[in-house]
Amino acid sequence: MTRVAIVTDSASDLPPAAAAAAGIAIVPLVVNFGPQTFKAGVDLSTEQFWQRMTAPDAPFPTTAASAPGEFKAVYDKAFAEGAEAIVSIHVAGSLSATLKSAEIAKGLLPNREIHIVDSGSASMGEGILAQIGAEMAAQGTPAAEIARVLDDRKKDLDLYVALDTLEYLKKGGRISGARAAIGTLLSVKPIITIRDGVVETADKPRTRSKARERTIELLVQRPIERLAVLFTPPADADSFRKEVVTRAGSQLQAKNVSVQPVGASVGPHLGPGCVGAVVLYERR
Repeated sequence: MTRVAIVTDSASDLPPAAAAAAGIAIVPLVVNFGPQTFKAGVDLSTEQFWQRMTAPDAPFPTTAASAPGEFKAVYDKAFAEGAEAIVSIHVAGSLSATLKSAEIAKGLLPNREIHIVDSGSASMGEGILAQIGAEMAAQGTPAAEIARVLDDRKKDLDLYVALDTLEYLKKGGRISGARAAIGTLLSVKPIITIRDGVVETADKPRTRSKARERTIELLVQRPIERLAVLFTPPADADSFRKEVVTRAGSQLQAKNVSVQPVGASVGPHLGPGCVGAVVLYERR
């Protein structure tokens, strides 16, 4: 039986302990607060990130992809520990240079079997794919088949997050200043999604309560197989989870529901006070 290692990056928002328990290796992205540089999830935890992010007069954090050498080191370690192949799942290539770094690292190991998967998403959009990959690897599924299935299942993923403002997406370079300005002028609480690796506005409610309600409506429009509730402090994620689970119905098993804060790799682009989720819909 071929042993397949699963690798992802910190933009997946997988909690380090949960990733380690599933046998998933995480390559940390870089987070900068002014002149200070950190590796997300390594020397800057999610809790520490939000403490810095919300501190008075804190510099706006920027993010950057890890260098190819970081990926190669993780790949080398996996092979040294007995892996015969690797499936590496990453944040959408249109949103970050992370995927390119992984591809360069793969090129540095030409005699090794490494499959790179573009999740086309971010946060638990890639995290859920990594979890599925780890489950398939544990069952002895060959790497090529895992990569094929993940590339197919990403079509069933959706992400909806209600933001307090578009300002952070503008600062992070994910939307234009004009789009952010329009959102501010209209005093909307935008709901964002990701379509084909591009951040788009799914709706523009006028209040937080309407944005929360509309986000839930969007999430439960189809039967849900897996649900990952996402939030940025100080949002109330627990009540949001309960409402989504209630409306999703009995087909959604509790073991397939998780709640976690958005981490340092994605958090700078959302800002505080956001709530939403990634869903993997049942295959039609």
